[in-house]
Amino acid sequence: MKGFWYKEWQEGRRFILKIKPGQRLKQCLSQFVADRGIKYAVITSAVGSVTQVHLRGIKAGARLPITEARMNQHLIDGPLELVGLEGNLVPDESGHIDCHLHILVAKSSGEVLGGHLFDAEVFASCEILLSEALVDGIERQASKSGGVPTIFIQDEESQP
Repeated sequence: MKGFWYKEWQEGRRFILKIKPGQRLKQCLSQFVADRGIKYAVITSAVGSVTQVHLRGIKAGARLPITEARMNQHLIDGPLELVGLEGNLVPDESGHIDCHLHILVAKSSGEVLGGHLFDAEVFASCEILLSEALVDGIERQASKSGGVPTIFIQDEESQP
């Protein structure tokens, strides 16, 4: 089948993280993996509450490539329930860990908002399950066709 690439990975160490109030979510994740020499990781679960959520969504009717003009950015004060957080932590072209995260948050009314997470501040607590991915040959690069950074798999054999 054409149109996708893949790379098998093994699960490494698994961690339960508790982030305290007032901490920046992405900064904590980046620092945690850097301090432990983790190159690749996935978030398997996250719950808690957040505030000062900075996220973006792609505008309705947008075409590729995705550009700033084709995105809406939002800053949501909160506090909000963290009802979903998923994503991966992969090195970029310079070797720095890039946290590509998508978030779902709920207002007190029950309205749910979500999108690509730029950052958020932990409100009361944030509990994250994080799994290390044991794999090589993957990095995040700018996509010419998509317009945004995306995973690039270096192993040509991974193409179907």
